[in-house]
Amino acid sequence: MTADTKTGDLTLPARPEALRLNAAETAVVVIDMQNAYASPGGYVDLAGFDIAGAASVIGRIATVLETARGAGIQVIYLQNGWDAAYVEAGGPGSPNWHKSNALKTMRARPELHGQLLARGGWDYELVDALKPQPGDITLHKTRYSAFFNSQLDSVLRARGIRNIVFVGIASNVCVESTLRDGFHLEYFGVMLEDATHHLGPDYVRDATVYNVEKFFGWVSTVADFCGSFGQRPQE
Repeated sequence: MTADTKTGDLTLPARPEALRLNAAETAVVVIDMQNAYASPGGYVDLAGFDIAGAASVIGRIATVLETARGAGIQVIYLQNGWDAAYVEAGGPGSPNWHKSNALKTMRARPELHGQLLARGGWDYELVDALKPQPGDITLHKTRYSAFFNSQLDSVLRARGIRNIVFVGIASNVCVESTLRDGFHLEYFGVMLEDATHHLGPDYVRDATVYNVEKFFGWVSTVADFCGSFGQRPQE
């Protein structure tokens, strides 16, 4: 770790190159760490995806959040889902209606209607191990990208935040979608590859890491993030 004692900037080891970050201009954005995506009996589990790796990701995310809060980095949670009547999900005229695995699962299993990703339900709630702390921000989103029709961009800009460190589920869907949109909005996006979990075969994880590293942002690790921001620069 190297630090600029005048500006408070720290160097985060990353690929394809290290990145200079200031805690005051950085946020850790936690994508969809909900029962739906990470808990047995949640939508992803019911839809037939492997969630075995989610438990270890939860622990690593908790470590990242502890470090971020200690360094004065804003923590922002995103929760994906819709109103109880699923109006926000869109009807047959919306691509989301056709591609959302939660909606498709409920159509195939009508007994689950109203249980998956409905605000106020267990499926929608954040996992117990990652409950927000005082000072954290929680936002709602209705599509893969956390920038779509949400308050995320306004919240970040109001706080002068230009750098986003991403953790969460799924690296190849909502994390990558949000990071891509952030790139086009002039945010510097960093994905902590061992604090995200992918849905699908392992090669999709590799493809996401490649896309982020080569085209849309930077890739780092929990150890490097905590090693950089776990120590404040000396005055």
